Amino acid sequence: MTSASPTPSSTSCQDRPVAVITGGTRGIGLALARDLAATHHLVIGGRSSGSVDEVAASLPSAQGFVADLADCAPGGSLESALDALVPRLERVDVLVHSAGVLRNGTVADSPVQDWVDSMTVNVVAVAAITRALLPALRAAHGLVITVNSGSGFTATPASGAYCASKFALRAFSDSLRQEERGHGVRVTSLHPGRVDTDMQRELVEFEGAEYDAGAYLDVASVVRAARLAIDAGPDASVDLVSVRPRGWRPAGD
Repeated sequence: MTSASPTPSSTSCQDRPVAVITGGTRGIGLALARDLAATHHLVIGGRSSGSVDEVAASLPSAQGFVADLADCAPGGSLESALDALVPRLERVDVLVHSAGVLRNGTVADSPVQDWVDSMTVNVVAVAAITRALLPALRAAHGLVITVNSGSGFTATPASGAYCASKFALRAFSDSLRQEERGHGVRVTSLHPGRVDTDMQRELVEFEGAEYDAGAYLDVASVVRAARLAIDAGPDASVDLVSVRPRGWRPAGD
């Protein structure tokens, strides 16, 4: 299913810098969309047309981008959505990849589909969207932010599929940064530690622990870390930002 809601007539995307945010209906993506709403025209990406339209309607200047990122096959949901979106965007100043899936389980117990889903949504879809929007990013000397994880640095038990996808996402970001430097496109790999989001609740439930929101980063702190890269300006490349909860300690400390 695809959707491209019309840009509100009161504010044309030509009047504002453009920010495309996948996973823009919840968690970090939604928080960042709300933070940028005062200054940017937003393209809100999500899987459900209902949630995408609801968020887009609540913002001063926004349109929707609905696609199932697990369907990256030729002629599939993502390709169809990009075919509708790309001609509408002459420039993209900020592209935030915040959508992602979390598949828990040991290597022994995880079905192959968990690995396929993790790599497809967390890496392949990121590459496909970035590739399609590169001309618009180059036109704006734009910024790509890949929302990664501490799992992009350190693998942990019972999350091999997720960790592998986040290591791959970091490699993708590093390669893209080097390839696009001459075109003026900057790439930031953003690595939040555990954040108080729906995904975190799912993980804690899987671990069988009691959820304590105070033990995790507030989403607003991650937004501020992302703004460090966004506000740095086109002459500066913030290559990597790692932000952790205050009481976090690396394994072995």
